[in-house]
Amino acid sequence: MNDDASAILVVDDNEDNRYTLTRRLKRQGHDEVATAEDGRKALEMLGARSFDLVLLDIMMPEMDGYEVLEAMKADSRLRRIPVLMISALDDIDSIVRCIELGAEDYLPKPFNPTLLRARVEACLEKKRLRDRETAHPERPESETERPGAPLRAVLPAGAVQEFEETGAVRPRRFDDVAVVCCDVAGFAGYCDRHPPEAAVGELQRRFERFEGITLEHGLEKVRTVGSAFLAAAGLPHPVADPLLQAARCGLAMAAATAEIAPHWQVRIGVHSGPVVAGVMGGLRFPYDLWGDTVEYAVRLAGHANPGRVVMTAAVWARIENRCRGRACGPAAPEGMGEVELVECLETPGSDAGAEPEHRAPSAIDARPGSTS
Repeated sequence: MNDDASAILVVDDNEDNRYTLTRRLKRQGHDEVATAEDGRKALEMLGARSFDLVLLDIMMPEMDGYEVLEAMKADSRLRRIPVLMISALDDIDSIVRCIELGAEDYLPKPFNPTLLRARVEACLEKKRLRDRETAHPERPESETERPGAPLRAVLPAGAVQEFEETGAVRPRRFDDVAVVCCDVAGFAGYCDRHPPEAAVGELQRRFERFEGITLEHGLEKVRTVGSAFLAAAGLPHPVADPLLQAARCGLAMAAATAEIAPHWQVRIGVHSGPVVAGVMGGLRFPYDLWGDTVEYAVRLAGHANPGRVVMTAAVWARIENRCRGRACGPAAPEGMGEVELVECLETPGSDAGAEPEHRAPSAIDARPGSTS
């Protein structure tokens, strides 16, 4: 059991789900677990006592998980409580919407005990760190010698300067940004067969490698969601040829993943266009992106073949005279309508292996959503 007892609230209208989650959480050392059968009851309980984490179902009658999450983030007493969304929905739109509303992460149904442990512990550790920072705002002189260091860990350099000068990072529009979504294929299955520490450790190794790759190609890491890594080229400062740099970055991520044992694969989506970027909230400072460009990159990753970088034919047309690709045929990612997809096989200076330059268009693996 953890040294610091944590109070967890499970909110789900299904009694079997509440029982399963409560039993598994207690087996994992969390003795203080309360339950609520609907959203209104959950808000009543949150107002009556303190909790360290909420596991919140999305689909509930009367007041669904989206509404509960919005209410929590609008309440100054509740907005700092981390929320882990749980849902049978494998629709990427639901995941994106929850993260945009302020959820820390998500868990798919049926519940994977390894993922449950890893994501619950990650959320609780973040909560403990925030509580310690709030309780002890005065830091020793040795910790304040580099006041920008903590901000540089979560904000791009230009955003750090703006925050230090104004106390905020104003959301602004960037017209030419390329977004890369790299999602690990089969991560949930790996978790089923390995201890949580091992699974999360392997994921951490890849994400650290991805961070280095983004820097090498002039991209900014945006965030990680589950087993997906999101980065962007062209903000907060313009870069030369952001789409080409994003394609190179995606190919490098796929190549790096193949080199690291165990040899997982990734699905990579790239999209280009305008975004809005900035910092949302006043207590935490994550730099984030919003807009169709971001959502389309995430959805395209769900339609990529393992180990491949995929984009729409319209975006591909901007770099096709400098890169080598392969037509994949039509697909209909959620919210995008029917589009032609292209796999980017090689960019100038990339280390991608030689493959036939063309093949007849064929249906691609069109399974929606994240594989995590």
